[in-house]
Amino acid sequence: MAIAELGVVVLDCPDPRALADFYARVLGGSVEGEGDWVDLKVSGGQSLAFQAAPGFVPPKWPAPDHSQQFHLDLTVEDLDAAEKEILALGARPLDTEDRSRSFRVYADPAGHPFCLCAC
Repeated sequence: MAIAELGVVVLDCPDPRALADFYARVLGGSVEGEGDWVDLKVSGGQSLAFQAAPGFVPPKWPAPDHSQQFHLDLTVEDLDAAEKEILALGARPLDTEDRSRSFRVYADPAGHPFCLCAC
């Protein structure tokens, strides 16, 4: 028996609304809230929340001496098409050169690593 249920995954960032808008463009859903806490409600999926973090320092990837803390795996049908769209939204490639793999690694506009996966 579980002790708890997962409520929401929260990403620290310098601008919660801007990062929520980025993920809303990637995942769909509706952005709710303003200020220091913003929620992204994704239809049929897990919600994400974004919290203002003064002095936020983005994780480094890959860097064995600096933990990335966590990352999101986002499943897509077409890696090339999805990559073009997320780059246009402000994502930055981190590890995308090996085109034979079923995943590619990017950073969102606040620097959090995430993967597009054709798995």
